[in-house]
Amino acid sequence: MCMKYKALFAASLTLGLYGAASAQELQPEAINDATLASIPSEQSGDASPRREPAIVRLQVLLDRAGASPGVIDGYYGENVTKAVAAFEAMQGLEPDGKPDAEVIDRLSDDGAVIERYVISEADGADLVDSIPEDYSKQAEMEHLGYTSVAEKLSERFHMDIDLLKALNPDSAFAAGETIWVAMPGAPKQGKVERIEARKRTGQVVAFAEDGSVVAAYPATIGSEDSPSPSGTHKVKGVARMPPYVYDPDVNFRQGDNDEELTLPSGPNGPVGVVWIDLSKPTYGIHGAPEPSLIGKTGSHGCVRLTNWDAGELAAMVKPGVIVEFTE
Repeated sequence: MCMKYKALFAASLTLGLYGAASAQELQPEAINDATLASIPSEQSGDASPRREPAIVRLQVLLDRAGASPGVIDGYYGENVTKAVAAFEAMQGLEPDGKPDAEVIDRLSDDGAVIERYVISEADGADLVDSIPEDYSKQAEMEHLGYTSVAEKLSERFHMDIDLLKALNPDSAFAAGETIWVAMPGAPKQGKVERIEARKRTGQVVAFAEDGSVVAAYPATIGSEDSPSPSGTHKVKGVARMPPYVYDPDVNFRQGDNDEELTLPSGPNGPVGVVWIDLSKPTYGIHGAPEPSLIGKTGSHGCVRLTNWDAGELAAMVKPGVIVEFTE
């Protein structure tokens, strides 16, 4: 089970391809000029993946279309395949997850996907020195914030922090500097009537009243040791920047911590920036402190999304929305 909120929740309730890419391959111009037609229709299975400019471009365009690839990292992995399949479903195409000619034609955008950004003084605010792994140490902190400007900006622009640094190898990420960042889409807007949490594929799909796909997100949905619930449940409400109540008798055992702890809010907290509470006690859909792991590691029973995807979904749901866990 993921967590329990008690009075704290009630008070906050508001409703790849190939090894390392060369520096030249990761130049912004190479990404902006990359052609999606160069992407193979299926993953190569190469054991030594590397970032590809065309994959970065594909990920940004999928993000803009509402088919989230999770972190924009330039790797041709399963999250890209899931995002392509979601985009195909949105377009009324057979969702095989292959970026074929028809997908490319409908995604094509001649605009830049990598643009310049000037770092502001505000970007350096509310940072913390580090986040200890031990929950008892986290409970002593005032805020589980970002640990660097680079980390904060990588999440704002939906990027893997290593890609951000690769695009800006000489940057100190200080106020006044101009850096290169991905330009993902604005948050999707709409009214979500139903959500499917697809366990086998590791994906959350949000539907409109007419059955059309509003958005789709890669997700970590439970694990073998802590499975997610089954069946149909409902959204009870949304808490933004929630604290996290760790209870080893209800949730899981973390390290040597055998007593209940209250962890402060923040993007690096166990549930990230938002908690979508479900009618199944102690379960929810929430953000995560490590976006690069979404869809790749297990959770403690809940549905874990990147912080930005969880925030986008939270803005489109209301109490009563159906959440169906499917195999």
